[in-house]
Amino acid sequence: MKYKRILYTLTCCLCISFVIAQPKQKQQNADSLNTGIAETELLQHQQQNQIDSIVKLRLKKELEAVSGNVQKTKELEAKLKQIAVADSLRKTEQLQKIEQLKKNAVGYPIVPFADTLFYLYTKSGSFKPNERAVNIGRRINALYDDNFFKPDSLTISENESGTDILYKNDLIIMSVTNIDALWFKKGSKEIAQDYLKKIKNAIVTEKKENSVSNWLKRIGLVALIIFGVSLLIFGINKLFKITSNYLQAHRAKYLNGITIKKFRLFTPEQHEKFMLRVNNILRIAVIIIALYLSLPLLFNVFPETQELTNTLLDWILTPAKAILNSIVNFLPNLFTILVIYFFTSYLVKAVKYFAEEIGKGNMHLSGFHKEFAKPTFGILRFILYAFMMVLIFPYLPGSDSPAFQGVSVFLGVLLSLGSSSAINNIIAGLVITYMRPFKLGDRVKIGDTVGDVIEKTMLVIRIRTIKNEDITVPNSTVLSSNTINYSSNANNLGLILNTTVTIGYDVPWKNMQQALINAALRTELILKDPAPFVLQTSLDDFYVSYQINAYTREANKQAVIYSNLHQNIQDCCNEAGIEIMSPHYSTLRDGNATTIPADYLPKDYTAPPFKVKQE
Repeated sequence: MKYKRILYTLTCCLCISFVIAQPKQKQQNADSLNTGIAETELLQHQQQNQIDSIVKLRLKKELEAVSGNVQKTKELEAKLKQIAVADSLRKTEQLQKIEQLKKNAVGYPIVPFADTLFYLYTKSGSFKPNERAVNIGRRINALYDDNFFKPDSLTISENESGTDILYKNDLIIMSVTNIDALWFKKGSKEIAQDYLKKIKNAIVTEKKENSVSNWLKRIGLVALIIFGVSLLIFGINKLFKITSNYLQAHRAKYLNGITIKKFRLFTPEQHEKFMLRVNNILRIAVIIIALYLSLPLLFNVFPETQELTNTLLDWILTPAKAILNSIVNFLPNLFTILVIYFFTSYLVKAVKYFAEEIGKGNMHLSGFHKEFAKPTFGILRFILYAFMMVLIFPYLPGSDSPAFQGVSVFLGVLLSLGSSSAINNIIAGLVITYMRPFKLGDRVKIGDTVGDVIEKTMLVIRIRTIKNEDITVPNSTVLSSNTINYSSNANNLGLILNTTVTIGYDVPWKNMQQALINAALRTELILKDPAPFVLQTSLDDFYVSYQINAYTREANKQAVIYSNLHQNIQDCCNEAGIEIMSPHYSTLRDGNATTIPADYLPKDYTAPPFKVKQE
């Protein structure tokens, strides 16, 4: 079953191919039929011309014989005139047939040696143009092989059907027919003379080229070229060796490494190694070019390889000429591109100047903050350069080619599919810039992340925590979440730090508040003005919640301030005799001893005894 399906598929394909090929085959058959008919009619016309020539000769003889008979003379003259009119009409028709043949004609070259002598387009008797070309080439080669060939023995001979080129008056080399004459719109004798000259020169030149003396000269020339190329390669190697030694001898002067904007691209050792490698690559490239250019000289020595000379030169000259023409044709567009580029560059420099002045505070615009200067300049620069590329694009070489446009569309699709999140972050970054929720160095809280802002980019925000952890937060996340800025009002109003302590109801609230205020005033980096204050935030079942609030201007040092504040709260409460412990504490204490450290108790302190009431 499988083989049957394959056979069926192949049969269908063959049928379809045959159906598709039918119109083309019919057209080719029709063209061939029309060409054959036209050539047959030309041969018939030629034969008729020969018959008319014989008739005209006979009539002219009769006309001379009846010179005294007026009536007979008129009849013969009328017949001659009739034949002349027929010849004229036939010649016009022949020219039309020739023009018809030229539309689909193929020239067959006569190439007995390396070069083409001439082309044949028409038949001669039963011989087609290609058969004529092959036979003529063979005869010319036979003349070349004749060791006793004499150029002057080539002659021409006219006849009724055209002109023949003969050798020693008996060997026909070729015939130039009247149809050939009509084809080139010249006389057959004129064409034959031209062909005779070309055949004679070709044979003489070929014999001269292949003589023993010429071969010896060519061999000597080849040896001279090889010696010259070898000498040239030796000189190239010597020159680049000198260059290499010079670089190594002066490495301290010229090979100090490459630094681009404080970035070390190459160390001195890498720089030296790189330059020596470039020197070696240039040496090899120059040698290859020298060898390639010497090949045409070698191939040009021998006639059989002279065509390769042109081919090798064309491989270099054709691309070079095309590139040079492209460069020359591109010059007007290049000047236009340069004008657009320099105009845009100076416009960007002007925008940059105003942005820097605004950023430094030397220039003020209502409602435009200094922080907006740098991002706004970046946006305007991007827009200006994008607009510049839109203007330049039509002037680029190949911008209107389908390949260039296809690559542009492909890159556009890739960017649109693969950069959606990046675009979201870029847009979010622009919005954040103009919202001004924070600036570099601010202590912020984004989500659950707390730290100092160390970098703001088009895509992300980088935050460094108090543990020196660098956390990257996408701009889109920043925009979609709550952001707390601890530093925005710290310098002006002060940042309020607060902590809560829970104390039982047995401690007077005034004493507790005073202890907390004293603890805050002792803490470094806490402001005395405005003064700290205490809020009682709740009255629970067993204790009261006291919240100490204190001002500071050092938002980035909250952890240290909180630690010191908690230490001071312990000290002040101990000094005031206040135990910081939850009333839920129910463990029986030995002797009812207090939890206050011994350093804060009187020397004669004794724990109160248990009170037991007996009834």
